[in-house]
Amino acid sequence: MARFVVSYVVLSFFYIFQLSNAASTTYNVMRFGAKPDGKTDATQPFLKAWSRITFQIGGTLVAPADYRALGNSRYWILFIKINRVSVIGGTLDARGAGFWACRKYRQNCPVGASSLTFNWANNILISGLTSINSQSIHLVINGCKNVVVRNVKAIAPAQSPNTDGIHVQISTGVTITGSTLQTGDDCISIGPGTRNMVMSNIKCGPGHGVSIGSLGKEFNEDGVENIMLTNSVFSGSDNGVRIKSWAKPSNGFVRKVVFQNLIMKDVKEPNYHRPKLLPWQHRLSSSGNSLLQHYE
Repeated sequence: MARFVVSYVVLSFFYIFQLSNAASTTYNVMRFGAKPDGKTDATQPFLKAWSRITFQIGGTLVAPADYRALGNSRYWILFIKINRVSVIGGTLDARGAGFWACRKYRQNCPVGASSLTFNWANNILISGLTSINSQSIHLVINGCKNVVVRNVKAIAPAQSPNTDGIHVQISTGVTITGSTLQTGDDCISIGPGTRNMVMSNIKCGPGHGVSIGSLGKEFNEDGVENIMLTNSVFSGSDNGVRIKSWAKPSNGFVRKVVFQNLIMKDVKEPNYHRPKLLPWQHRLSSSGNSLLQHYE
């Protein structure tokens, strides 16, 4: 059964759920008990007003000031085993500075929470969303099929740890377009089991660039295949595009990767591959594409 989990959500302005059909219906979560006071937990009103189709945010969702309220849950907003759901507009403010400070001074810190996560979901649209100051990864796409991420912003300070903009793994048919990713870690990270992924018109930086991996942590690991990144700009990022693997044997692979029409501005390592023990071959084609293949 599909579940929608929101941990300690605080309502800031006005939110609606809207059914996307010919006779659309609008649900105001304030009618279900939500209070736009920046203090009251709105989890139960959201669940009561839940619609299968569109989750439209008209303002800002604000996490609790105490980072420990979310930190051990691993998730702030979590969608599990759902189909045909859209998240449109609005801002998620996870207020992650307290958690980053805990990490910096090596205190007894929780594991940290990703701001928005989709697990085993299909036919998903995320459009016009802004995520700021996530404790950990801003947007996670895990075990999903047919996901479109469009005109999304993920923003966190350059020194904020592990604040990847978008992380994709074990997913097929993910498209990311027109998005601005300014984080303290990878703008986009691509994990094992990712196939048929297209990224275009991305603005990356600060951050660690667009990364495939780390791969090969497990010996029996699914590969990465059919990845395309085009027409994107990297500004002030540590890296441009890179592939990372663990320094041990694995039957994982990377095949059919295209990097095309990328602009690098003040990027320390524009094209960086760390093969370690995996026999990667990298070459640039005459058209300027980057072609990568793993030979077993």
